[in-house]
Formats: sequence, structure tokens, C-alpha cells
Amino acid sequence: MPSPTSRDLPLLAESVSQRPLRAHWLAELIRLREAHWGPLEDAQAVRQVRQLDTDLPSRILARAALLAQRENLPPLVDAWRRSAAAILAVLFLLALASGAGAALGALGDGSRPVNVLWALGALLGLHALTFALWLASFLLRPAAVTGLGRLWLWATRKLARGPDSALVPQAFLNLLTRAGALRGLFGSISHLLWLTALCAALATLLAVLSTASYRFIWATTLLAPDTFVWLTQAIGWLPAHLGFPMPDAATIRASDGSQALPASAQAQWSLWLIGVLVVYGILPRLLAGALCVAATARALRAVRIDPALAGFSTLRDRLEPPALSTGIDRPVDPLHEPRVQSPSLDGLGGQPVLLGLELPADLPWPPADLPAGIRQAGNLDTREERNRVLDALSQSAASRLLIACDARQTPDRGTLSLIADLSAHAGQTGVWLITPGAGADTRAALWRDRLLALGLNTDAILQAPAAPLGWLESSHG
Repeated sequence: MPSPTSRDLPLLAESVSQRPLRAHWLAELIRLREAHWGPLEDAQAVRQVRQLDTDLPSRILARAALLAQRENLPPLVDAWRRSAAAILAVLFLLALASGAGAALGALGDGSRPVNVLWALGALLGLHALTFALWLASFLLRPAAVTGLGRLWLWATRKLARGPDSALVPQAFLNLLTRAGALRGLFGSISHLLWLTALCAALATLLAVLSTASYRFIWATTLLAPDTFVWLTQAIGWLPAHLGFPMPDAATIRASDGSQALPASAQAQWSLWLIGVLVVYGILPRLLAGALCVAATARALRAVRIDPALAGFSTLRDRLEPPALSTGIDRPVDPLHEPRVQSPSLDGLGGQPVLLGLELPADLPWPPADLPAGIRQAGNLDTREERNRVLDALSQSAASRLLIACDARQTPDRGTLSLIADLSAHAGQTGVWLITPGAGADTRAALWRDRLLALGLNTDAILQAPAAPLGWLESSHG
């Protein structure tokens, strides 16, 4: 019944270092959970983390990883990530459809001329407005940023069900805010969605203009033709310098709808419209999206644990080894005089270990015929003794562990929990039920039922006088 977290502590530290974002996410999730519902029982996790030769932030991450694994929180994080990716995929599909629809709406069905100004507004109007708002958002707090990124986060939070599931996106949002990646992530999503829509509009324009005939005109009641010529040339100046053709002044004046123009003139208008879409739509979104992605990646690479943060600050004294003091600050209290502790617990790793669990004084301990190859860890009767053995075993697991219990006593929850904690640090664990007198068989049966429910195998519950030490010694030599 060994616990993988006990043996795989080096692998845990390696996982934390290889997946820092997930590790910090779980740490924030544990912090929020403890802030809402109180501290988690973490004695075993703290004991394991203190064995790591690393700094305090890494120990906080390792503790959070152990507690999250025990509380089954990683599946909630994975489920939220899958739902967030699914919602993002749906938004990209909607962007594709909206971009294609905007292009078809701008051109019409070909039965009437296409007003180039209306077509330009249909393709780039909303894009230009939202892009300007994004630029203006740099004057605001990051938390005030709105847009498609906020829509995505809102949708993912609506799908979260249950108290722990609801904390997953909140922990992610807190992590992004402290890392300074919130604006970058939301900007990346918004720009990439707009880029998808504009590319879909471009593909639709190319497909439709290549397979159908359209007439492009301009129409105005208030403006003079020269004004329209100037406006067309001003808009097309940058695309023209990037290689896109632009109608000459004569063609622009002739496109007032009063006369038929040759096919070459309509082709010039088509390429002008495509060039404007690429230069003023696709390229700005591509550049802004790349900058946001780079800023987000840089911010997430720099994410760090703040040990002074509420919920983390109280862990310092528990996760870091206490400072050793060799000075004498006051005379020794007779009730607390130092005593020699026996037996020594050095080198239990890889050895068969025998220990007693709250054995009364009428049971002789340790057994007189204890073989020399078996390490004896004493009789655990106090909290200090239990912690001392757990600390020793957590450094290196025993090959086999035999726990002797008085079968006359009732197996309570604390005793069973301690057996489970001890078994996490042994390759195999057995329980020796000592039944010295009559009347103990009934409780021995109760012990057996409770131990089987705990997860022990039937052959690991030992009761015969000679079998327990033989079972323990069989792993040695």
C-alpha cells in the first residue's frame, strides 16, 4: 500500500520545474481553497516537502502539488482547460463564418453595382473601431480591458460547476493578473480571432471575385469627384507602396456609375479593395497578435511565487527547517530534561523495520527473539515519536514494515490513519495483531475488517505467534 508521492518526491520536484505554469496554477488554487474553507490537513505533505533541498517558493509549489493530487484537483484543471479550448475553437469557427459573411455582404449578389465605400466599411469598419479601442485600453488598468478575450473567459466560467471547479478559472485569472499577463492573453485571443475573420473575408473575396463579375462604383451627393479621388488615393497610398495596384485618377472619376468601364478597370478596383483589406486589416492584427503572444509568453516565463502573499506567508516556518541553536538560554526544567532516545533511526531505508503502535506495558517490547537483520523503531506512544519515525522513513522508505498492534484495543480512526501514513514509506506493510489473552479474538476480527477496508492484503494481516517475524525476515537475505 505504498504512496507514490512518497517515493516519487524527486519526480515531483522535476515535474514542478518542467511545468511551472501548471505548478503555480495549482498553488494558487490551493491558496484560494484554503482561504475559502480553511487550511487543509498537510502534515504528511509538509514532512515530504521538507526533505527537498530547494528554496521556499519551490517548497510551496511542491506542497501544493501534493495536496492537489490528494484532493483530486488536477482533473478539474484539465477539464477546465479542455472546455476552454473547446469554447475557443467555437469562437474561431464563428470568426470564420462572420468573416466570410462580411465579405459576401459587402459584395452583394452581383445584381447591382458595389459601392466601394460601403464595401470598405463592411469589411473594416468594426475592425477599425475595436482596434482603436484596444489601443486606447493602454490608458486603462489591465483589469478594465474588454473584448473577445473577456468573452472567452466569461464563457469558460459559466461552464464551471461545483465550488472547486469555480475556483479553477479564478485561480488562473489571479495568476495572470499577478504575472502581468492578463492584457497580453486577452489581446492575443482578440487579435487572433479578428485575424481569423479577416483572413476568411480575404479568402471569400478572392474566391468570389475570381468566379463572378462585379461593377465597382462610388456615389456621393455632397462631395465633389475630386474629393473622392483624393480619398481613394490617400487610402490606397500605403497598399500601393507595398505592391498593390491602385486605379488612376481618370478611372476613379469615371467610376461614378454613369458609364460602363472596361473589365481592366473593375479588376483594378478589386485589387485595390483586397490591398486595403490586407494592409489595414490583416497586417495590423497579425502584428498586434504577435506582440501580445510574445508579451504573454514573457510574462508567464517570469511567474514567481510571492512568499509574502496571504496564504503563503504562514508556510515559511512549517516548510523551512528550523534554525539550530547551540546556546543555553535558561536552566533545564526537570520535566523537560534531555533524554537519550533509543533506538537510533538512522539508516532505516531499504531495511525491514519493526515497530509497535501504542502497545501497553503488559506486552513485552521489543520481542526477545528479534533477528539481527531487522531494525527496531520502538513503540510509538507520543506525537514526537510518531513524527520522528515518519521523518526517518520519509527520507528513505523501508523494504518491509511490520506494525505491531494490541488486538485488545478498538482500532480507531487515528490509529488507522497513522498506519496508512506509515505504509506510504515502505515497499510492503504488514500489521501484527498481538492477542495475548482471551477475549481479544472479537476485536481482532474487527481489526481485520478495518485493515482490509484500509487496503491491506489478507496475507499482510498477521496474527500467529511465529508468522509475523518470519514475514518480516523473509525480505532480508
